[in-house]
Amino acid sequence: MCKAPCVPPERSATAETGTAQPLSASETRLSVAVDATPLLGRPTGVGVFCAGALGGLAQLDDVDVAAFAISWRRRQGIVGQVPEGVSTRQRAMPARPLHASWRHWGVPPLEWFVGTHQVVHGTNFVVPPARRAARVVTVHDLTIVRFPELCDASTLRFPVLIRRAVAEGAWVHTPSRFVAAEVIEAFHLPPERVRAVHHGVPALPHLSPESGSVPGARPSPSGALVLPSGTDRYILAIGTVEPRKDYPSLVAAFGLLAQDHPDVALVVVGADGWGSEAFQAAVDASPARARIVRPGFLDDAALGQALRGAAVLAYPSVYEGFGFPPVQAMAEGVPVVTTRVGAIPEVVGDAAVLVDPGDPRALAEALDRVLAGGAEVSALIERGRLRSDAFTWSACARGLVDLYRDAAAELGR
Repeated sequence: MCKAPCVPPERSATAETGTAQPLSASETRLSVAVDATPLLGRPTGVGVFCAGALGGLAQLDDVDVAAFAISWRRRQGIVGQVPEGVSTRQRAMPARPLHASWRHWGVPPLEWFVGTHQVVHGTNFVVPPARRAARVVTVHDLTIVRFPELCDASTLRFPVLIRRAVAEGAWVHTPSRFVAAEVIEAFHLPPERVRAVHHGVPALPHLSPESGSVPGARPSPSGALVLPSGTDRYILAIGTVEPRKDYPSLVAAFGLLAQDHPDVALVVVGADGWGSEAFQAAVDASPARARIVRPGFLDDAALGQALRGAAVLAYPSVYEGFGFPPVQAMAEGVPVVTTRVGAIPEVVGDAAVLVDPGDPRALAEALDRVLAGGAEVSALIERGRLRSDAFTWSACARGLVDLYRDAAAELGR
């Protein structure tokens, strides 16, 4: 059993270990029910984790995986989203009344809807109550505790559900050691009941020639985006436009460096979220607003094309529990400028340029250095490729199974 709030190096893979030890012959197949609700609708970071973890788990021969969706009408939507071999048999689960009942009374148990399993994994802050199964809940970050002003009303209900679950014996999975330590402190948990297992790198397919390009003003050399007249390079930002991403600071930083780099545009990829009005106000006030491009949400193929053509990825978050865009950029050979907050330093190591959050001038200076290129940037790119190689979904899946087995063993399952 793990005795520290980190990924046990002898049990599962991380950016530091990169490998996982096989299970002993005495360990038998494990039956696990995984909440795949985040796969419904437009994918978020949680949905990316859910898809990657299920893909890794489906490749293991010592686990039987069933996926379920907490939804009355849309539950069948996960059928085409889960890997082959993952069961999706379930009864309808109306989300709103179930969440309210679980929050207040801790019933009904999951077995009513999906049958009997040894472990149930809640992948998005909520793990359903169970009559016999061991329970694992993924806490992606503690924005809901540390920065409640950055959250909407629905997510502010999560702490109550987390506290109830851990009080009833649930184990906690986090995507980083940073979040594990925060969870231990915030919920007063024994370190051995909180396990950090890093995510893998989400794969980004290549855009086919016939699938077209992203809306804008003019084709870029990469073919993925169309850029404003006079520009042929771009700084790329990826993520839902919400306060935690601090895009107003990025817009301010771009305004500071735009005059010295007339060939560079700023491209912000992602759907509007809560608080997007502040971002739009910053764009409207920017002296370089004509060179700021908003293609909106992109599917994976278009996103991959946009990322591969970027001169640099900017990731100016004020808080992150992991951060997919930096590792995706590193995997694609794109240099990264990001903030020294949350789990980001743990994830990027020495393979990105780090600045303090909320400092547009420091962000502009870092972006300026990367845009200038040279040996320093080439070395940064190489370190990024090596760093990203350590984050795999197979290692993530094996780390999760180690956690599942410890949770099930505690209940004698």
